[in-house]
Order: sequence, then C-alpha cells, then structure tokens
Amino acid sequence: MMQKLPTAIFSSTMVMLSTLRFSRASVPHAFFRASSASIAGSTSTGCTHTASTTLISSKHCSSVPSASLLRLRGGSSHETTRDALSMSSARDCSSSSVDGNQKYVTLAEPAPGSPFHYAFPVHSLEEAKHFYGTVLGCEEGRSSEKWQDYSLHGHQIVCHWVGDDYRCVDYYNPVDGDEVPVPHAGLALTVTEFHALAERVKEAGVKFIIQPHLRFEGMPGEQWTMFFKDPSGNNLEFKAMTKVENLFAKYNVVD
Repeated sequence: MMQKLPTAIFSSTMVMLSTLRFSRASVPHAFFRASSASIAGSTSTGCTHTASTTLISSKHCSSVPSASLLRLRGGSSHETTRDALSMSSARDCSSSSVDGNQKYVTLAEPAPGSPFHYAFPVHSLEEAKHFYGTVLGCEEGRSSEKWQDYSLHGHQIVCHWVGDDYRCVDYYNPVDGDEVPVPHAGLALTVTEFHALAERVKEAGVKFIIQPHLRFEGMPGEQWTMFFKDPSGNNLEFKAMTKVENLFAKYNVVD
C-alpha cells in the first residue's frame, strides 16, 4: 500500500498540471498565475520561464501598492487592487526572448479570454508616447516609425501617425445630463481603480471634458464616469460600475 501511494499522488498532480496548462483561458488570470507559481515550487527565486508560460514567484515579483499610481498594464480584472495599482510589477517580471535573430522583451501580459484590439489616429507619436506611456502608465509593445502599440490593462491599443494636422472631430449626444463626445473609447474599471486613475490624470494636468462623477444614481446602471482627451483630441471614457454584474443590465433609460 505504501508503494502505491506516491504513484497515486503523482497521477493526481499530472492531471492538475494538464488542466492548468490547457484551460488557462477558462480561469481567472490571477488564479492561474498563483497556481502555476505554487506548482513551480517554493524554491523559485524570480521569474521562471517555461515553453508555455511564465511562472512568477511571489518572492521577487510582488507588487507595491500605490493608490495614486495606477498602471494600465497587462493583467486580469480578477487581479487584486494590490496588483492593479503596481507601478513596478510588470517591469520587474518582464521576460526576454530571441526569435530567430530578433531580440525582444515582453513587459505586459495579455488580458485573459479575448483581448480587444483598437487602432486610432494621432498627430504625434512622441506626444502619444508621453500620454499613453507616462501619464496613463501603459506598457509599450511593438513600434515603428509610423505606429506604436500599448497594453491597456492587457488589451492592445495602437497609435497610428496620420499627419501633423489630425485632430479628432467630435459629435455629441446627451447621456444623463452630460453632453458626451462621440466617438470615444476606454475601459470599465473597478471603483478603486477608477478613483486612482482620476487622481493620476488630475495630477498630470489633463483637462477633464466631463469631470469624474456618479451617473444613473440609484438605477441598475449606476456608474462612475469621466471623459478626457489624448493630445490628438481622441476622446477617452473610463467608467466603473458600482455593481459590476450590472454592466450589461438591460432596461430602457429615459433621458
């Protein structure tokens, strides 16, 4: 009986490993990362790289929380506020590789599931780099002389230079008393992330088109919202549902 026990334990462990390896998209990223790190072993001292993923040790890749420094980097909405507010985690745990003769470094992780891709025009890549990279804290990915991409919470946004004269043409539509600029894009954050970003944007001197405030108060769609522009006039909205599960609540809104 004692001889069969290790075999049973080994078989169960292999099943767990197989499940984690092939069903990453079906579980929260934070859970996957923590489970992978524990399987890698408690003796790991840094970022351990395998053929399929990066196993992150909590010893040297821990996050340092900062309520005023929200990094819109890669990661999951399932991550804790501690991870989401980290300014150093992505860089500390970056991975480098060589593909053929091309060396590269990965500074952010994709969002779980199906990360969205959004490309938009800008009049200056340098100004876009400062705004998205420094002000918003997005990690930069690939780039060329005509475009550059960033991780916005693990989603891919791409700035394309289209000429020095470009500025976004705005249209407006009333929403709960606000004249909302259209087109616009952004993210649905947690309430904590929303207020941290609002403070970060304010400290950077970015002008709000619509000040951070609570919209649809007392209704199923109650949410925090704010609007501001990038240097090319592209409109950005970041919001936070007070009840996350109501993001797609269906009902008729009377303006």
